[in-house]
Order: sequence, then C-alpha cells, then structure tokens
Amino acid sequence: MGKQAKPRVLADSEAKSVLRNLRISPQKLNLVAAMIRGMDANKALATLTFSRRRIAGDVKKALQSAIANAENNHSLDVDRLFVKEAYVGKALVMKRFKARARGRGARILKPFSHLTIVVGERGDQ
Repeated sequence: MGKQAKPRVLADSEAKSVLRNLRISPQKLNLVAAMIRGMDANKALATLTFSRRRIAGDVKKALQSAIANAENNHSLDVDRLFVKEAYVGKALVMKRFKARARGRGARILKPFSHLTIVVGERGDQ
C-alpha cells in the first residue's frame, strides 16, 4: 500500500556515492575532484592516496564507497570501473564574527560542500 519505488536515475552500469557537509570550500574541493575526473578507479585511488591536500582522504573514502556500491549493490566488475562524474555542490555557510580594532567586527565565512562521485563500467575492454 505504500508509495511506488522511485525509478533508478543512473544507468545499470553506474553506481554513486554522496558525501555531504564537508567542511571545505567548494572551490578547493573541486580542485581535488577535477584531479580524478575520468580516471580509472584504481589509478584515482592511488592519486588520492599520495595527494598532499587535506581533503584528499575524504574524497578517497567517497570513491571507495562508490566502488563498493558498484561491486556489492550492482555487481559490476571492479577492474573495469572509472570515475565517470565527480562534482561538487555548495552546502551551508557558517557565519562568524571576529573582533577587530576600534570596536569593529570582521565577518568570517566557513563554507561547507557536498561531493558526488559516480563510477561507471567501461564497455570497451
């Protein structure tokens, strides 16, 4: 008697993971997402492992989650996976104030981001 199941948005050869409310600006996170966009999954994991950016560890976790979703939920071949999409969205912005000289206040913005990673199976191998 419940609601109808929502139809699957992605193709059968794709899986995704979403990481919400990361405490980093979308601009900085997009630099890391752009690094792995279009890469093979194993190569992208290696790239993120040795990246010096702070957020690379969280992006690696999201990629591992997408790979696990592809393997366990959609029974895709892990060796043929590649990063089909990696995009960043804006989330909330915490606003803080810092006391400055002469009784003024300076606004401090602390942005958050959402990260979505879609992995797909290559068909040419």
